[in-house]
Amino acid sequence: MSSAVDPVRLLDRLDPEAPLAERHLWLIELLQWVRGTDGDARASVARLQLLLDTAEARPGWVRRWRAWWRRFTDTVDLAPLLADHGFAPRTAFLSEFGHRVRKKLLPGTPETTDLGALFDLLLPTADDVRWLRALDSQTLHRLHVLLFSPAPDEPATTGPGLWERSLLDALVFCVGQITATGYAAEIRVRMSEAAKSERTFHQLPVDMEDLRDAVLAHGVHGAEVQAAAAHLRTQLDACRHAAYSVYTHLDAHGVSVGIVFRLRQLRERVLRAKSLLDCLQSEQPERATAALLADLAQVGHDNRSLRALIASSSHLTAAKVAERSAESGEHYITRDAAEYRQMLGKAAGGGALIGLTTWVKFALYGLGLSLFWNGFAAGLNYAFFFVLVQLLHWTVATKQPAVTAPAMVAKLRDIRQPGAVRRFVDEVANLLRSQIAAILGNVGVVIPVVMLISGLLSAFTGAPMIDTEKARHVLHDMQLLGPTALFAAFTGVLLFSSSIIAGWVENWFVFHRLDSAIRHNPRTTRWLGRARADRWAGFLRRNISGLAANISLGLMLGIVPAFAEFFGLGLQVRHVTLSAGQVAAAAMSLGWDVLREPAFWSAVAGVAVVGPLNLAVSFYLAFRLALKAQAINDAHRSRIYAALRHRLRHAPLSFLLPPRPGAEPPPDASDDGLSADASGAETSRG
Repeated sequence: MSSAVDPVRLLDRLDPEAPLAERHLWLIELLQWVRGTDGDARASVARLQLLLDTAEARPGWVRRWRAWWRRFTDTVDLAPLLADHGFAPRTAFLSEFGHRVRKKLLPGTPETTDLGALFDLLLPTADDVRWLRALDSQTLHRLHVLLFSPAPDEPATTGPGLWERSLLDALVFCVGQITATGYAAEIRVRMSEAAKSERTFHQLPVDMEDLRDAVLAHGVHGAEVQAAAAHLRTQLDACRHAAYSVYTHLDAHGVSVGIVFRLRQLRERVLRAKSLLDCLQSEQPERATAALLADLAQVGHDNRSLRALIASSSHLTAAKVAERSAESGEHYITRDAAEYRQMLGKAAGGGALIGLTTWVKFALYGLGLSLFWNGFAAGLNYAFFFVLVQLLHWTVATKQPAVTAPAMVAKLRDIRQPGAVRRFVDEVANLLRSQIAAILGNVGVVIPVVMLISGLLSAFTGAPMIDTEKARHVLHDMQLLGPTALFAAFTGVLLFSSSIIAGWVENWFVFHRLDSAIRHNPRTTRWLGRARADRWAGFLRRNISGLAANISLGLMLGIVPAFAEFFGLGLQVRHVTLSAGQVAAAAMSLGWDVLREPAFWSAVAGVAVVGPLNLAVSFYLAFRLALKAQAINDAHRSRIYAALRHRLRHAPLSFLLPPRPGAEPPPDASDDGLSADASGAETSRG
């Protein structure tokens, strides 16, 4: 509503006898007028002061307001707003996600006795937080005297008033929720033994009852109340520290988004209880009340965000996924000439199997399957050969970056330690060399293998791997100036997605202790035998991440294009090793004359673009995830980028060739110098 509305008319519309919805709509309109549309907190405070001036000059309005306020407090309960606003109705991630979706999609009604729901209509924007915090002490005092001081003809009351009783009730609700979370089986069994033995959650309700009795007996400022409140604060801190011990268990045994969400809710409940205590004991109750309302408005604004919920609850899971990927990624990074040669050999083996994959892929076209089943069959083909590559301890180049990026960023856990940035730059150089070796090994072998298979097929069956029409279609699809680059980048996203699936599956496997279940469960041991169950448990624990990555990647490469085609999106995948094999098959079908055709060389250039884009996109996404998981701030990132630029200028070959034995390490800027370039870099990790 515009601030040009006459405040006199606004005040005159106050009707204590109006229906519930009309009374609440009046309050919503009043606060809209105070808020205004200019986003200026000082202007909002000025409008509130004008409203107070107008109301103070109208004694009849004050009498109507007191009648209105009595009906309001008889109808709604303040305590649930103070205790529960901003928290999930049930302590579960999915229920809160659904609750927020409903609040975004469905309009709220002012015809409600739920003050939490009404509060979101009264103070719905960030501007409300700003003007509430901008209120000065004099305005707050005038507001309190005008609206909430007792009438001269009212009898004096002893003991806590409505506000103090509401604060006490809200504290009881908060403490009850904290205690219930501490008693929850999934939290309790994961606490440290020391936290269990202290029994902090058992004592918390007793301390809350002591505080309530002290307030009812001595008032909110008695010495007994101060002592009981101090003891309750100490117990709240003890409960929070006991809950924190669960994170140690999660670090060691896998992470659950649901458990992390409950721990975060418990922490916020403890902070809310402390805010309520501050408000109850404050020597300036008006200012404490305004601050509490501003905090509630801020919480209400923040808790409408789905992105914030997912980010806060899944951060630890993302960190654990990145950590699992880092463990796998160490196997794909070469650090000397011997490991470089080993990578070439592993990549050559992977390239040979991808050559067989290409043959099977084209053979599947002859089955004449429908779109979906053709994609599903292609996905099974890719998944089978990717898993075979893994079991033979070979490698496919494009699968590496999504797991090697977290392995590199793991070097930055102690970024403030001397040499941390240099070690990271060394790891980047090692990674790039490893990728070059893997691509050379894959592409260098897949091409002759496909040519050999095509030649053998021609010799024994009289037909190459694909016919001329299909060969022309392959060359057309791989043109450099077509959508090849876009499809290659999209494939990089799928490569990254497979690493996320792998990390999540491994975390799930560890969290549920499935290796121990396979090894010791009586039903499993009866079926497999103890020795075989033990071998299977060890095998799955070592390989579950790779199996999940390879199977998910293979299925996505086959099914996602078919799914996209169903919606007319036209998305395809471009995997460098598979693409190189397909172009080789097309060339064998068309004969040596194809070397004179521009379309062939454009397709070759397209393959040359596919590899870097596959690697760059998957690496970038994994790198960003790992930086967030390690909580690397902007200042530290500036140090990293400066060190990389320095290495590129002074030792570019270190990114391409393995170091010679006994060679001097490449020059690097000192960590001190980099720190000077990035002021504020010593900000602690979040």
